[in-house]
Amino acid sequence: MSTTHTPSHAAESAAVPPAAGAHIADPAPLGLAAFALTTFVLSVVNAGLVPATVEPVVFGVALAYGGIAQMGAGMWEFAKGNTFGSTAFTSYGAFWLSFWWLTGHSGLDKVPAADVGKGVGLYLLGWTIFTVMMTVAASRVSMAVFATFVVLSATFATLAIGEFATSDSWHHLGGYLGIVTAAAAWYASFAGVSAFTHKRALLPTGPR
Repeated sequence: MSTTHTPSHAAESAAVPPAAGAHIADPAPLGLAAFALTTFVLSVVNAGLVPATVEPVVFGVALAYGGIAQMGAGMWEFAKGNTFGSTAFTSYGAFWLSFWWLTGHSGLDKVPAADVGKGVGLYLLGWTIFTVMMTVAASRVSMAVFATFVVLSATFATLAIGEFATSDSWHHLGGYLGIVTAAAAWYASFAGVSAFTHKRALLPTGPR
């Protein structure tokens, strides 16, 4: 009489490899928060709600939080196998690092004003194109993230127009749109981190 051995459920579970980066905390709330706060500070200046002379306060935030911290979030997203998150956070981390260098250390103040507008406008136009591309991909993440990218696309486009047209009105509009972008990113970040600490969703983020 022969006996057939059926693998146990535990053995079957052990045979399934864990998801990539399962031991790593979700880096998305960090990346979104870093982007939100840095965008908020700069956008308040762009909107004209505080004097333009205080803009240098943005540089430290852009370097440490928007740049380095968000870049780190992108690297952790790579480890978790998240192509969208790694591309988004690494790219916008690089954006803030480039902003820090461009506005505070590149000698841009020595370039004729008309040429500065064209150069910065081209810079912002490039980021507009990239953000529109990411918006298409974000539509499959969540409505909260998608909304963030929609408003961010409008922000970059508006600021680019403002640079090309050397228009304060467009700059101010871009600043207000940036504040809305920051609020949307903060919302998505808070939804993620609060869902972890409370072990349930406190804020709706919409379907994927």
